[in-house]
Amino acid sequence: MNFRPLHDQVLVEFAAAQKTKTKGGIILPDTAKEKPLEGKVVAVGSGYRNKGGQVIGLAVKRGDRVIYGKWTGTEIKVEDKEYLVLKERDILGVVEGDGKVSVRTKSAGGATSAVACTLDHDHDEDCCD
Repeated sequence: MNFRPLHDQVLVEFAAAQKTKTKGGIILPDTAKEKPLEGKVVAVGSGYRNKGGQVIGLAVKRGDRVIYGKWTGTEIKVEDKEYLVLKERDILGVVEGDGKVSVRTKSAGGATSAVACTLDHDHDEDCCD
């Protein structure tokens, strides 16, 4: 890859693609699917400078599995693969281990809705759908 993020920028590879079929059997086209809010850090910048001029390194590192905000970052394409470039402060947290994480966002009415499911498993009414 020939992309190096600068300063406090982080390059994130999107998580595995979401399923393409709903519970009711409707097949979703790529344009109807929401982008995942989870990804893997591919590259990080050198850090940011504090008021004293010292470079402060980033808390995330290459290979970290991260959760980020819904409307953050800029999508880019490098060598026919899509990535997200975002500032470290837009990363909500690092997922430790291989466990399942269900990311939910608040809608305007206050209800929550599941956004991403990255592991293959049987879905039920209490699951991430």
